[in-house]
Amino acid sequence: MNKKIGYVTILVKDYDEAIQFYTEKMGFELLADNSFGNGMRWVSVAPSSNNETSIVLVEADTSEKKERLGSQAANHVFLVINTDDCRRDYEVMKSRGVHFFGEPNDVPWGVEVVFEDLYGNRFDLVQHNGF
Repeated sequence: MNKKIGYVTILVKDYDEAIQFYTEKMGFELLADNSFGNGMRWVSVAPSSNNETSIVLVEADTSEKKERLGSQAANHVFLVINTDDCRRDYEVMKSRGVHFFGEPNDVPWGVEVVFEDLYGNRFDLVQHNGF
């Protein structure tokens, strides 16, 4: 049996502001932005177009979903983004206005730093040893 995770969902306040943040500040690629009428929209982004897993942005359209904005994993890291150069990506993203919790640190498995998206969801940017 061969299985993979295809998509991960992140709740957003507004599709267009989320697309702008993920593409312009985080440097992700917009993979899909399809409207199906009646407010239905399929929006997906990923660090690059060749990723096997991408993020689906879902508009928080109920009070329950709105309560979860930015806290899908409470105050813990929600997703880990692997990179070949953590310090480079940190500098680029920081210059674009992304909020980081400190600077990249050497850790036993490589280099890492935590940041958040525009809603407060936390991500771990990791450069693994031997990436």
